[in-house]
Amino acid sequence: MRITSSIFIRDEHIFFEYIRSSGPGGQNVNKVATAVRLRVALCAIEGLSADGRARLLALAGKRITTGEELMLRAEAHRTQESNRREALQRLAHLVTMAAVRPKTRRPTAPSRAAKERRLEAKARRARTKALRRTVAE
Repeated sequence: MRITSSIFIRDEHIFFEYIRSSGPGGQNVNKVATAVRLRVALCAIEGLSADGRARLLALAGKRITTGEELMLRAEAHRTQESNRREALQRLAHLVTMAAVRPKTRRPTAPSRAAKERRLEAKARRARTKALRRTVAE
């Protein structure tokens, strides 16, 4: 499965388990295993940098097992194929998000106009409060 031009996962490393879905749905839910549990080892994701792997661990959170496997569960749809497609899309989205390096924040100072606006607002507030004081005779 190709995720980006440089990141891919071989199909033999993606494991699917089909289980019964939860929630309403009557006889179909009780009989048919439409929910999909997708498992893929993090080491099977080829082309993802070490930083990207660390970001994936942070993004996935509880979906990472102790054996360094990513587990996704999809059960929103009524058919097994739709849930399988959704699980693969979620996997691709998660890996794509992890691959993107976040922009570093460059600290900026407030502009002169912003400082002047802030000081003007403070002066206006001070005048308003000064008018509330009682006049000493």
